[in-house]
Amino acid sequence: MGKEERERTLEHIARLRRVERKHPSPELATVREDLESQLGGTVSRGLSAKLLGVSHTALNNWIEAGGIPAVITKKGRKEIPIPDLLELQEQVAQQRKSGRRKLHLLEPIMAEAQRRAERMRPQPAPPGPRRRSGPHRTAELRSLAYHRALAQRLRRPMVDEAERKLRRWTEEGKISPRYAQAWEEIFALPMTELRKAITADDERGRDLRQNSPLAGLLSEPVRKRILEQV
Repeated sequence: MGKEERERTLEHIARLRRVERKHPSPELATVREDLESQLGGTVSRGLSAKLLGVSHTALNNWIEAGGIPAVITKKGRKEIPIPDLLELQEQVAQQRKSGRRKLHLLEPIMAEAQRRAERMRPQPAPPGPRRRSGPHRTAELRSLAYHRALAQRLRRPMVDEAERKLRRWTEEGKISPRYAQAWEEIFALPMTELRKAITADDERGRDLRQNSPLAGLLSEPVRKRILEQV
């Protein structure tokens, strides 16, 4: 796919996202996710800067400061995950509507992103009975820390995305019916109860997090921070 075609595809994805916000639709979500898959899930920094309407230098500065998530592709390129880019585009659009000068569009957005990252630092698990040790328990703690960080920024559109993933897993036989049913019940809970369910450090919670359709919703910098701290 050429540069111009990638640019047009990204613009189509952004339009679909805006329509989805106003008129949620599984069909639209499926089309959007298919287009995102065609782009490989990430786009170049140059294309990201163009979509946002900011300079390449400004974007790079905020990536280096940790305000914008970026991932290293298999080809060794630093690119921006499409979901994070689209969310950032919506925030930039809101700043423009408020009359803020173009030069300073990213400052309040990135400041809030950094404050949110600080709040999302994983907390150590509370002491409890029957604690296991070793690599398996380390993996459990990392998964718990991930879901705790996710719970603090979880919104219904993110849950909808996880539900679509769960349906795909079920159709493709990638998850046991028992786990699928359990996650369906969790996703049907009010957000307050849902956040508690995905962060429960009990046997059921640890079991479910091994097959979590919520994986992949946090940016790569946050995930790496969790791996380093736990």
